[in-house]
Amino acid sequence: MIRNFLFSLFFFTGIIFISIIFIPSLLLPKKIVIFGGRLMGYWTSFCLRFFLSTSILIKGKENIINDKKFFIACSHQSMFETFFLQTIFDSPIFILKKELMLIPIFGWYLKKIGSISIKRSITTKDNLNFFKDISNTIKNSDRPLIIFPQATRVLPTERPPFKKGVARIYDELNICCQPVAINSGYVWPKNGIKISNKKIVISILERVEPGLEKKDFIKILEKNIYSELDIIN
Repeated sequence: MIRNFLFSLFFFTGIIFISIIFIPSLLLPKKIVIFGGRLMGYWTSFCLRFFLSTSILIKGKENIINDKKFFIACSHQSMFETFFLQTIFDSPIFILKKELMLIPIFGWYLKKIGSISIKRSITTKDNLNFFKDISNTIKNSDRPLIIFPQATRVLPTERPPFKKGVARIYDELNICCQPVAINSGYVWPKNGIKISNKKIVISILERVEPGLEKKDFIKILEKNIYSELDIIN
């Protein structure tokens, strides 16, 4: 319990501190705000290692796509990946809940770096333009898009079917998909206390090339990520 308390105290204090000192960057070029996000990722790693004795292993670095446009489809078990993936991939664009954009200061940063929001389970004018916004953003940027096809944080043992939106994004963008499997829920579960002396494994899988039928793509993506999670768990 003491480790959990110290982790939470220092982690959130650090995130707030970084957010405050980077406020002036909101008036500066986007790349400076993106650097602040990467700094949060490194701070996350430090707090996990120092307070929870968590080791972090990155598998499959050789699979990282660097010769063409791509989007990332990643499993989602904790807050960890939303911070740490910024240290692996160059300036990723996040798809996230609209509510996060309303958080003071933090939401300003999300808007500044070009995050794309959606209001879940509600049909709105913004949601109807969601895929068009993604397509326009990716066409005008070399930054990779990150999507969590499970749509929310799940338990490490849960295997919910992926949301169909990831297949539509794949079809609309017509670019490679970079699957990523992360078992972070065994250290940093969505509810309950964090577990010390564990290992978080980030497995970067082989790309899925464009051109598949949507139903075939989502089957392959789901199979590849869940099969890898079964291995690294």
